[in-house]
Amino acid sequence: MASTACVPSAPTPGGADDLRERARGALLGLAVGDALGAPAENMKPSEIRARWGRITGYVAEHPAGTDDTEYAIFSGLLLARHGSALTVAHVEAAWHEWIADLDEGPFRGAGFSERGTLENLRRGLAAPISAQHRHAWSDGLAMRAAPFGVFAAGRPAEAARLVAIDGSVSHDGEGIYGGQAVAAGVAAAMGGASVDSVVAAALSVIPEDCWTSRSLRRAVAVAHRGERAVRSAVVIGGYPWTDLAPEAVGLAFGAYASAAGRFRGAVLTAVNMGRDADTTAAVAGALSGASCGVSSIPLPWGAAIGAARGSCLPSMRGHHVLDVAELLVPDGEAL
Repeated sequence: MASTACVPSAPTPGGADDLRERARGALLGLAVGDALGAPAENMKPSEIRARWGRITGYVAEHPAGTDDTEYAIFSGLLLARHGSALTVAHVEAAWHEWIADLDEGPFRGAGFSERGTLENLRRGLAAPISAQHRHAWSDGLAMRAAPFGVFAAGRPAEAARLVAIDGSVSHDGEGIYGGQAVAAGVAAAMGGASVDSVVAAALSVIPEDCWTSRSLRRAVAVAHRGERAVRSAVVIGGYPWTDLAPEAVGLAFGAYASAAGRFRGAVLTAVNMGRDADTTAAVAGALSGASCGVSSIPLPWGAAIGAARGSCLPSMRGHHVLDVAELLVPDGEAL
């Protein structure tokens, strides 16, 4: 049965300066987590240790965001254009305008859920039929959900409503729930909520008996015991795909809770757990960046993030997450 709990009221967001600090923290935190986690994607902790010991910073020579960052920019620009008036038709049109009807980059549309969506759109299928593919449960919506929490700062229910509209083109079921949990959590963090309240906000917008909710609760319950306990509580052993929304969202919130919301600890915990490490670290980075602000991100980490390269979505080339953050705070200019 669906949750009957009320959405927890997040603290009233601060003034424009506070919102901008948190917005910049959320989206730069996402990009930093993405870049930190990318080399460890699809790896086991033992493989990470064998190669790098414990990852404590960038291990790539030229760190950069992956499809997680570029799709978050895509959703952020779409949201800046339409705001709370966003409709499924707007989202579908943007997929065609910015992705499906253009040449693709080397990533060819990114993950399985994006590939399935693009194939359906190019066949002339419309939402929600476009989301009827084998990977509608993936974390592809969760990875691009943070901008909705930034836009709806302090309003978790509104963030969850908007991200479900975005996700209806590409995801269904657990894929939608994962995105809603992330968007609501970021919205609560943007309002200055405590870690417990951020988790409660995420859980309040999804069915209490869904897989994502159970995974998230299990991860947070053992977060005080560290990353090994979080990973053991959430990961589906022997399952080959690492982009399950319930798993990735659980790992990300577990990392966030285990670090008590602090940025460095949250993203490094997510990275060193492996699996879909770029996405889990991106989500943990968005949550902790919204909680603590952009000043909590180590300067060398943040400075390494440049404009999107367009390696996945050529139409996003040249856009920077910090510019998108400015568009999503109240005095940002609509596109």
